[in-house]
Amino acid sequence: MTGTLAPQAPFESHQERISYFPANQRRILCVFPRYSRSFGTFHHAYPLMGNVKAFMPPQGILLVAAYLPKSWEVRLVDENVQAATESDYLWADVVITSGMHIQRPQINEINEIAHRYNKITVVGGPSVSGCPEYYPDFDILRVGELGDADDALIKHLDRHTERPDQQLCFETQERLPLDQFPVPAYEQVQLKQYFLGSVQFSSGCPFHCEFCDIPELYGHNPRLKVPEQIVRELDAMLESGNPGAVYFVDDNFIGNRRAVMELLPYLVDWQKQNGYPVQFACEATLNIAQSPKLLEMMREAYFCTVFCGIETPDPEALHSISKDQNLSMPILKAIETLNGYGMEVVSGIIIGFDTDTEETCDRILTFIRQSKIPTLTINLLHALPRTQLWRRLEAEGRLIHNDETRESNVDFLMPYEQVVGMWRRCITQAYEPEFLYERFDHHYRTTFLNRIEVPNSKARLSLFNIKRGFRTLGKLLFKIGLFGSYRRTFWKMAWPALKAGRIQSLIHIGIVSHHLITFAQECGTGNESASFYSQRLRQEQ
Repeated sequence: MTGTLAPQAPFESHQERISYFPANQRRILCVFPRYSRSFGTFHHAYPLMGNVKAFMPPQGILLVAAYLPKSWEVRLVDENVQAATESDYLWADVVITSGMHIQRPQINEINEIAHRYNKITVVGGPSVSGCPEYYPDFDILRVGELGDADDALIKHLDRHTERPDQQLCFETQERLPLDQFPVPAYEQVQLKQYFLGSVQFSSGCPFHCEFCDIPELYGHNPRLKVPEQIVRELDAMLESGNPGAVYFVDDNFIGNRRAVMELLPYLVDWQKQNGYPVQFACEATLNIAQSPKLLEMMREAYFCTVFCGIETPDPEALHSISKDQNLSMPILKAIETLNGYGMEVVSGIIIGFDTDTEETCDRILTFIRQSKIPTLTINLLHALPRTQLWRRLEAEGRLIHNDETRESNVDFLMPYEQVVGMWRRCITQAYEPEFLYERFDHHYRTTFLNRIEVPNSKARLSLFNIKRGFRTLGKLLFKIGLFGSYRRTFWKMAWPALKAGRIQSLIHIGIVSHHLITFAQECGTGNESASFYSQRLRQEQ
């Protein structure tokens, strides 16, 4: 049988587009691979939070699940929550997976399992788009962003039920405009099982940081959804379960400031109409601090956290990696400005730049003390394919491949063990309990108090939220207050908060700090990796 073409209702900003309506039924199993443990998975916090089992829902594969034909049966399994079962694979006609480079072993493992049951396998997403050669055994490669390749893939799956004789590749030539993206299939997951919710407004970044692959994968000119889409997605999220916080996963939230200024009034209205059910967070370049009107609107929309890739406090190093946007105003002043609008800064820090010296660790620790940033992702430099850094190091003969004993694929200018030692000293000292609690105490007295006062609405004081809050508080007091290795320091922070009734801030500080402290302790004993992309320990985990 042959499928038919039929019009699909577009958003107003684009002409009507044509979608393929399949003639045959298919069962599609979408499997999102687990992440190996890292600083950013916050896995040590989950046992304190009841039902939470993973960090964020897989935005990309949720979008794919929503884009597939409505007449097809679609089942989505996030293996960060639970593994796909034999019955899932037996049920499926086709298995689709996606992920980042760090998930490469798990992606290939999903392919192997699916092939045991003779299922057609498809891999898409950022990793295969950057390095198709990483996935030689998949039946079908889906390279690039959502677009005409997906329509061609759907046609192929409609017309073929057998695995192809040789690998096929569908590569996007014409990307689907973001304002025609469907609402991600949030109904396929239980959002209450995630630490944070996620939403995407734009794709691409106008900057050219040497170590970053985003501009080459997604472009320098940010492409955008329309505000009404974001509102629809937030509504759909609440229908599937309120996660309490929603992270804008944009590569750079302020890549197009005019568009963000148009979006923010919609977010403010949505929060007011729904009783401020969530806190918002985003990732942005540090020069966001130079936009006071934008920051005031973000404050009104209840943005409480901004991740900024500060990378290093050393101006020479920032210039060498083409991150001059961090030099447009003093870094400490920019952080203080964001704190003044009630936004806690989370910082990325990288060790291993060519400009690093024996004093680098001391300078980073001094920066942490001066900035009072509680949460910093402290990683060793790792070169990603399709970056300026990769090409430069490859030309210099400084890329090290397939050495699972190393924490990084970079041949540093400083001795390797010395660089790893600086990282270990930085992360363990940064997350000594007393030092960390001092920084959080500063933020309670300054940053947190600069946030708008939100109403005690039904959305915020639901029975579920109240029960979850009391359960989390009880676990904090029991597991850390009674049996934690740093319980005395914990009580110095917790007891004044309890007496003052600062329960919400106590819970936030308690669960985040527990992960940071525990992860740093494991780093100190050599039981965790020094880079998000490190292959060391992956097999054991």
